[in-house]
Amino acid sequence: MTITRNHQDGRTLRCAMFVDFDNVYLGLRRLDPEAAESFATEPAHWLSQLQSGSGADGPFTRRFLVRACYLNPSVFSRFRPNFTRAGFQVVDCPSLTQQGKSSADINLVLDAVDALAAPTRYDEFVIVSADADFTPLALRCRAADRRVTIITASPAASAYRAVADVVVTADELAELVTVAPDADALGEAVVDHVQVPAAVDPGTSGNEPASTVVLRTLKEATGPLPGGKVAQIAQAADPGLPASSWAGAGGFFAWLEEHVPDVGTASKPAPGYVWDATRFSTKDLPTTVAPDEPAALRRQVVSVTDTPGLTTDQFGLLLQTLAHDVDTVPFDRADTSRRVRDACQEAGATIGRGSVNFVISAILYTGTELQAGTPVQAYAEALVGNVVGLCRGARMDLSAADVRTIRSWVGGGLLEP
Repeated sequence: MTITRNHQDGRTLRCAMFVDFDNVYLGLRRLDPEAAESFATEPAHWLSQLQSGSGADGPFTRRFLVRACYLNPSVFSRFRPNFTRAGFQVVDCPSLTQQGKSSADINLVLDAVDALAAPTRYDEFVIVSADADFTPLALRCRAADRRVTIITASPAASAYRAVADVVVTADELAELVTVAPDADALGEAVVDHVQVPAAVDPGTSGNEPASTVVLRTLKEATGPLPGGKVAQIAQAADPGLPASSWAGAGGFFAWLEEHVPDVGTASKPAPGYVWDATRFSTKDLPTTVAPDEPAALRRQVVSVTDTPGLTTDQFGLLLQTLAHDVDTVPFDRADTSRRVRDACQEAGATIGRGSVNFVISAILYTGTELQAGTPVQAYAEALVGNVVGLCRGARMDLSAADVRTIRSWVGGGLLEP
């Protein structure tokens, strides 16, 4: 497999990716159910893992100009928002026969042939399917002097594999979608709404040492940043760092420890985080949904809408603390957010400021004012309404039971069923 974790300067391939969702998901589910769920719910993660690679001509970066996913909406519509959020065009391919055969194959082939004849020259066609029916398509791409990468989730016919330049096997795919990206990966990440200072632009660092640029970034950030993002900034300031094995340190985190003072690091939660240790701690790391919570729906809500992954009790504490604060002191967005965050953490809850800001914004977006005398239930109702609206805006198909689950969870247990 030619997938690499570290980006290096080199060629950029214009790529078109076509995902036969049903084929891959079902194949992965037989091999590794956890990997199948990761594939279906975290496409942005494994897509970022595929952005760098190497071949006979050296390292390269992929630009996925076309991202198309073909799925049967009657069976897998719940996964549509995850792919839409990751920048995929999702094509509904319902069953057309009594045997349940969908139209994914023909739609995928027609779109790929159109891409082959398009004015934009795609250097690589990435076909995510083990279906040997795509062998003629792969042959057509090779005849047009295009690179072909096949990603499979089950055994693929030898003739199908033979026409590809690269084959990512089912075992490799399972590893790709489930292994958390390391700190050297250069994928973007959203960290509990933490902002990277606009002034710290990797392209404007001039001749400053990478350590200086990184330290300034961390000191001006509003919270912990993804390790991959900070590694990207360091490499932009000093492109030779990867080739020198991070100045002999052996890796990004080790380089930080040697060259950047007052820095805090953590490899979990994925994708790993870095922060200014003089202002933040592990308490400011983004939280995840507790393992004893109903996981599937909540994971998707967190992934699709950026709703903080707090527990029911944490939402309840946050809302009650917010209500008490605005009853005591007139609302001011920055000061209120800071006081509520501090009060929650003093109560033993690992609630970051980004989570507090999300809740405040959600309440205000519904037209509810944060002012003395407003019952906490009104804030809970506003927050639930905002989150449900975000879900429906992302085309999540919520049942009445799903809405009740969100109401109980995001409402912090403060609302009647």
